[in-house]
Amino acid sequence: MVRTILHVDMDAFYAAVEQRDHPEFQGRPLIVGSDPQGGMGRGIVSTCSYEARRYGVHSAQPISQAWRLCPHGVYVLPDMSKYARVSDIVMRILADYTDMLEQVSIDEAFLDVTGCRRLSGTGQEIAKKIKSHIFGELRLTASVGVAPNKFLAKIASELKKPDGLAVVEPGGEKEFLAPLPIRCLWGVGPKTGEVLKKIGLRKIGQIAAVPLCDLERLLGDTGARLWRLSQGIDDRPVEPAEGRKSIGHEITFEKDTADFDVIHAALLDLTEKTARRMRLEKVRTRTVTVKFRKEDFSTFTRQATLREAVDTVEEIFPVALKLVKGLFRKGTRVRLIGVYASSLQADSAPDSGVQLDLFSQTPRKGQKLAEAVDDIYRRFGGRAITRATLIPKKT
Repeated sequence: MVRTILHVDMDAFYAAVEQRDHPEFQGRPLIVGSDPQGGMGRGIVSTCSYEARRYGVHSAQPISQAWRLCPHGVYVLPDMSKYARVSDIVMRILADYTDMLEQVSIDEAFLDVTGCRRLSGTGQEIAKKIKSHIFGELRLTASVGVAPNKFLAKIASELKKPDGLAVVEPGGEKEFLAPLPIRCLWGVGPKTGEVLKKIGLRKIGQIAAVPLCDLERLLGDTGARLWRLSQGIDDRPVEPAEGRKSIGHEITFEKDTADFDVIHAALLDLTEKTARRMRLEKVRTRTVTVKFRKEDFSTFTRQATLREAVDTVEEIFPVALKLVKGLFRKGTRVRLIGVYASSLQADSAPDSGVQLDLFSQTPRKGQKLAEAVDDIYRRFGGRAITRATLIPKKT
């Protein structure tokens, strides 16, 4: 049976939520990230509105660079507890259409609706219903790709953003991919791209026309993988999560970076978001995992198990940073970085793993600070407070 896979991707998610909640921000370039005031800094852009992107602003960009490109923009600190609540509603909406749902980040998911077609219609019809449902309930737009597999659905969802809908019909996979640039293929970084361009391969259709054995001879296993993707072949299933297994965030840099200061700032920002979501959901972690993807799309994960369950940046970030430093080498260009907390335990559970001191009432490291920051966020919003290391430094 030919599968029908949807990739649903919320449009400029954090920025769109802020523009929805603040009508005065609508139509203006909006940047969600650290505070740019004061000049150069180490903070980054979490995401930005499409109005800001016209000025060259993009996610994972140093906030100082965004400020130089768009000083007249609206700058808002992220409110992860709010975004998490909206994300939960989005995922609930998607779950109304199929139980074959794989959430891949806070604002995107794959759905296998193959078994729903007789009841709910074609993939395109289901996609239209989902888009209408999300907008009707949340006043937010989503872009959806419909295709026979995950790879094609992901590409399709990106083609007509924002508020887009693109369909790849079964049998039309190669025709759909043929005119697209080779960078759309997973695994084509700058180095691989240069190798392919030197032999005249600039479009996916050109790669599809090369014999498999020639690509294998040129690029080894990477060549075989690229050839399969160029044919529109991707057999990966949609894998529903069995309950909450982890909480985490990741970010793809708009441009691969070898600047460790940028990586450090992104890692701290992601850890802050992850810790805040954990406290919001009243869980702690015993396992910290980092995800590290290089420019050639080679991806590595490293994890560490902690002696006790934790939920603050002060406890998680040093562990994540050590793991990333073990993967980073000078000159390494990084495409994606991520932080995940797993082995989750309820904060109130008697066996939560928190070692209590028999004679001391001293709180865990950073616990009172985290509670105070959370209270400030709830009372005054995301712009009220941020970390000193994410505030731009005066020069």
